[in-house]
Amino acid sequence: MEAAQAEILIGQAEEALLPQFSKIDKTALLNQKKVLEAFWEHKISEAHFNPSTGYGYNDRGREALDSVWARVFESEAAFVRPHIVSGTHAITIGLFGLLRPGDCMLSVTGTPYDTLIGVIGPNGKKDAGSLADFGIKYRQTEQKNDYFDFDAISRVLQLDKSVKLVYAQKSRGYKDRAAVSSSGIGELVRFVKSINSDIYVAVDNCYGEFVEAHEPAYYGADMIMGSLIKNPGGGIAQCGGYIAGTKKAVGLAAHRLTAPLVGTEAGASLGQGANIYKGLFFAPHVVAQSLKTACLASYVYENLGYETSPKYESARYDIIQSVKFLSEEKLVNFVRGIQSGSAVDSHAFPEASEMPGYADKIIMASGSFTQGSSIEISADAPVRPPYTAYMQGALTYESGRICLSKALEKEPARA
Repeated sequence: MEAAQAEILIGQAEEALLPQFSKIDKTALLNQKKVLEAFWEHKISEAHFNPSTGYGYNDRGREALDSVWARVFESEAAFVRPHIVSGTHAITIGLFGLLRPGDCMLSVTGTPYDTLIGVIGPNGKKDAGSLADFGIKYRQTEQKNDYFDFDAISRVLQLDKSVKLVYAQKSRGYKDRAAVSSSGIGELVRFVKSINSDIYVAVDNCYGEFVEAHEPAYYGADMIMGSLIKNPGGGIAQCGGYIAGTKKAVGLAAHRLTAPLVGTEAGASLGQGANIYKGLFFAPHVVAQSLKTACLASYVYENLGYETSPKYESARYDIIQSVKFLSEEKLVNFVRGIQSGSAVDSHAFPEASEMPGYADKIIMASGSFTQGSSIEISADAPVRPPYTAYMQGALTYESGRICLSKALEKEPARA
């Protein structure tokens, strides 16, 4: 497609998307107010940005950040640490905190994201320190019409009294399904607790933060977990992850974060605190920019004849936009187009390759200031039919728009 043709298509899309953009801005305003109120309540000042070293005892900035995070994420407690290396690491800490030998974990959104399979251990691999190695069982139910199959969940809970944790993945991951709303997770919580109030409900909240007016903890989830180089880091946090939820659940996870009886009382900030505070401040706005870019991608590629999810006018519960290309060549061209429009490594030429934790070769565009920061803008996909690309992020709508224009230039006028 010629650059002029791409510009016409994008211009038409922007006119049509004004109602969606307005809704996104209203949610961003609500979430920005929430962040500011937490900063006001805890009297955040320059002193909270001072780095700590060694054990990190009496780190005022770390302690205040945990309180701010709990307030923003509408939970009883939280901890945020730069030492958490990924979303998968945060989830691992949470799962090992809540589960004990003989317990069972029930996933109610089907098979979790690829990188969590090794944590669970159902693939038969031994001695890697998976949940299975510690005698923790795993079950799953599939979704029904992009929602929870409550009948199937009920049957499992009635049959297996060892189920201690019900796990839901808010975002779609590499799946052809819709993301789950926070209020939908609230319905899951009420259903599970009506059967057994002692069962924990834990949520992989990656890619879902600040997309809605409320987080899953607001609706009763015992634990939510995520990465700072996705939504809540606002493109500024350079590393880290978080866990939020009830005091009991977060406390148990804290003992896995460090050591029993140490919990959140230690952990040097190493100068990362200021970036995490600043990232949280920017996060509602940055997520809004990402959502606008996703809506734009959905509109233009749907009009080119591709299947997109979510549709441009649909409600959104995560930042991920999928486009089904049905062709390896078209998928690769899209990913390379996004890379060529990125601020960093625009000259790079993405190739499909093996990646730790993934079953298929992955092709990825990630022109980010922070390695792997999907909130900045990225597009990745397992190279397997139906060759679906998953795009997320954009620190600014303008940069996301330009990336999409570059991707469109690699496409024919019609699919």
